[in-house]
Amino acid sequence: LVCIQTGKELNDPKRLRFATDSLYFKNADEMSQLFGHVSGALGNTVSIAESIDFELEMGQFKFPHFPLPEGYDSADTYLRKLSFDGMEARYDAVTPELKARLEYELGVISQMGYPSYFLIVEDIARFAAEQGIPLMTRGSGLGCMVAYVLGITNIDPISYGLLFERFLNPERVSMPDIDIDLADRERDKVINYVVEKYGKNSVAQIITFGTMGAKAAIRDVGRVLGMSYGDVDRVAKLVPGELKITLDRALDQVPELRQMAEGGGTESQLIQYAKTLEGLARHASVHAAGVVITPGELTDYVPLYKPSNKDTIVTQYPGELMEDIGLPKMDFLGLQNLSVIQDALAMIKETTGDEIELDDIPLDDPKTLGLFRRGETTGIFQFHSGWLHEFLRRLRPDGVDDLIAMNALCRPGPLNGGVVDDYIDRKHGRKEVTYHHAVMETALKETYGLIVYQEQAMQIARDMAGFTLGRADFLRKAMSKKQPEVMAEERRNFVDGAVENGIDRHIAEEVFGLIEYFGGYAFNKSHSAGYAVLAFQEAYLKVRYPVAFMAALLSNSMSNTEEIVVLINECRKMGIDVLPPDVNRSDKTFTVEGDSIRFGLCAIKNVGQGAVESIVSVREEHGTFEDLYGLCENIDLRLVNKRVLESLIQAGACDSLEGHRAQLMEVLDTVIEGAQTRQSDREKGQTSLFEPDGTGESAGMEIHKPVMPIVARWPASQELGLEKELLGFYVTGHPLKEYEEDIRAFTTTEMRRLDQAGLADQSNGRPDNVVVGGIVTEIKPIVDRNGKTMAFVTLEDFTGSGEVLVFSEPYAMHRELVTVDSLILVHGHLSKKEEDNKVIASEIISLNDARDKLARSVVVTLDHEQVTDDNIKSLKEVLGSYPGNCELMVEVSTSEHGEIGVRAGNPFRVRPSDELLKTIRESIGAKRVRLAGAPSHSNDSGWKPMDMNGRGRNGSGRWKGNGK
Repeated sequence: LVCIQTGKELNDPKRLRFATDSLYFKNADEMSQLFGHVSGALGNTVSIAESIDFELEMGQFKFPHFPLPEGYDSADTYLRKLSFDGMEARYDAVTPELKARLEYELGVISQMGYPSYFLIVEDIARFAAEQGIPLMTRGSGLGCMVAYVLGITNIDPISYGLLFERFLNPERVSMPDIDIDLADRERDKVINYVVEKYGKNSVAQIITFGTMGAKAAIRDVGRVLGMSYGDVDRVAKLVPGELKITLDRALDQVPELRQMAEGGGTESQLIQYAKTLEGLARHASVHAAGVVITPGELTDYVPLYKPSNKDTIVTQYPGELMEDIGLPKMDFLGLQNLSVIQDALAMIKETTGDEIELDDIPLDDPKTLGLFRRGETTGIFQFHSGWLHEFLRRLRPDGVDDLIAMNALCRPGPLNGGVVDDYIDRKHGRKEVTYHHAVMETALKETYGLIVYQEQAMQIARDMAGFTLGRADFLRKAMSKKQPEVMAEERRNFVDGAVENGIDRHIAEEVFGLIEYFGGYAFNKSHSAGYAVLAFQEAYLKVRYPVAFMAALLSNSMSNTEEIVVLINECRKMGIDVLPPDVNRSDKTFTVEGDSIRFGLCAIKNVGQGAVESIVSVREEHGTFEDLYGLCENIDLRLVNKRVLESLIQAGACDSLEGHRAQLMEVLDTVIEGAQTRQSDREKGQTSLFEPDGTGESAGMEIHKPVMPIVARWPASQELGLEKELLGFYVTGHPLKEYEEDIRAFTTTEMRRLDQAGLADQSNGRPDNVVVGGIVTEIKPIVDRNGKTMAFVTLEDFTGSGEVLVFSEPYAMHRELVTVDSLILVHGHLSKKEEDNKVIASEIISLNDARDKLARSVVVTLDHEQVTDDNIKSLKEVLGSYPGNCELMVEVSTSEHGEIGVRAGNPFRVRPSDELLKTIRESIGAKRVRLAGAPSHSNDSGWKPMDMNGRGRNGSGRWKGNGK
């Protein structure tokens, strides 16, 4: 453990080591042997212990004093005043039911002694609002009406049927816990406000301990033992990728790992050491969110610790112990999505003049719902993942309620249990909605008879067994902790209560079993509701103000090259041009430029913020740069040094200057040398006979700028390669651009999302067959155990790169296609072993041949309103100009029946050329036509491509017969 913490190997003679093995707590006999000869030594330790009078007070809440305005004698009174004023402001009509709910909650809060806590959180939320800092509350606190009327939360718990008892249980005293998300870059402002309000000696962030998990322990120990990375990696990858897996469980599950442990040698030693260290604290760090406020000096309540690499002070107690000692813990978590929204709103106001209030966004906006129904949610909070897009297309959500459910369902438990498919099928009438007992309909109607939320389990316990909601929350908590003894007693209580209410014992037993099963992974509805509303707000901005929203997303993802690649690909799909970086047009971050997005200079490798600020400030003062000489003349060359300028040139950011990239690189040294000399002279107060004088008039001859050398342009491949090296992706072009239509049509997943491919179909038992396409960027041939050549191939598409494994037989068959820079489609299956997601290739074809071999249909999509005689006539004329062998399919979106497909007859077979697709798009819309491959059956080439966009459409049997 010492070697791990000091970064040394075990056999290093100079490593830190203890000179004794006696550093442990010794028992009385051992102490007597060591110190028995010293008179009074042992007795004095007892005397000292007995003289100490200290008791650590547990379970008594210690809220800091909240300063009350004049005229209020208690926090309780002031909280009531704020709450009832807030209710008048929040609700158009204050009904007796609303008043009763507010009175009930205030009564519980007062009884439990929490008024000060709510005043503290309200004050923080109000500060954030006044400073324009986006804030969102998550978790069970959204079920609290008091929090809503105080402005702490923005989700009305009454509208969404959220339960106060899921947040505060009057029958089980526990500390309230309102978790607050803030725009990530604004988090420190809020913490500083809390420090100023309550004093720096009363506020601290909370410690967290990084413990050594099974895989981490193996990797750390292997490094200390001096083992090679490959050997350690091979052992670590044998540990299953389960959540909270232990080495003991791994040894039981993986025979090969057990053989290593029992076989002796280095690997056995590695596993034994790792088992000893597993679970120990590896390091201490600052919790990402937790902050504690004490009523007085921190040191009167908690021990403190100063991390060696930070200026902050943190508690030595971790967050889970704060409630035990009665201190309020608050979570302030920086959330990038809120920064995205903040930036998007600012850009929208700057470019359009529109001022958007998030709370005023209509949550039934049809365009926004349409975006969710199409699964176009890349970049949207909680719905970003590619496999979720397919679920959304199948779900076709009608409102926020469906999004709340999907947010709760798309987690490992419901996915593995097939609940997502049940929900979708019941929603669309393909499965009957049933209830074990009519009483359950009240709780389960909104989710088609399925238990999706923890709150529903609580409601069933209330409605069937007569539990109070507070008592039902105890049951909910017992289910989540899976305590067998407690659950056995709860089963008896539930069944007995249901029988007393006239429900058959057998049915009560069944229902409890149902609650126990679903309750194991049912989700907190309050939490899901908050996240779903935030997702809807982001989606609204994306569909209504796409350029500003995507620019904000890109700006907040600049440190993550992989994510930038995904977002630029999304812009391409949305028809938004991402313009290359330009020293004359770009700012630090991505900006809106008309209907396009201009690349931010800070996203270029080797170009820092200081350098960009220097360029932008000089540009604003002196105007646009005409040439490299003009660029270097006034910028701070200590910040914008040669390396920065080289990066700007190679990334294409100097393309608006005189000369091409090869010329600029050739003349760069001369220009920098001259500019440095003139800047140095100016700093010394020296002037040249050849420079303009202070009046702007020439004092003599003008300086001659360096003449651009006559050198050849770099080839396109070199320019694109350097762009990719410095930006992480291609901007001014892409080797795959010509084949974008084919990749979209014939692939089933993107290379960056191999880890998510197949997730949407797991519960259906479909095989993880995939088709991927892209450019080959690297090949590693190896000889297999049979002496034949196979290859590890790196394949890159618009979203990023991944690995394709080509075994010897397909490699021999397709060797001429598997070369660096070749453009290919690969059909195979996913391998998710050992944490690496790769495609095992079975067949490979050239992208150049893909359309001729694989295109089976041209799919035209129309809204119901577009199906007019004029549009049909126009479409027929276009189709008649491109006769061929591809069948035509028309997809009509209807409000009553969803998407209806019509397979056109033989007269409408077409040639799937780029010209045809372009003509249709110009006629009826950019997103109204696509190519599709064979739905699921083999064709002549033996391929079985499954069109991702078409799955559930042309492969689901929902296409109707030949239409007229």
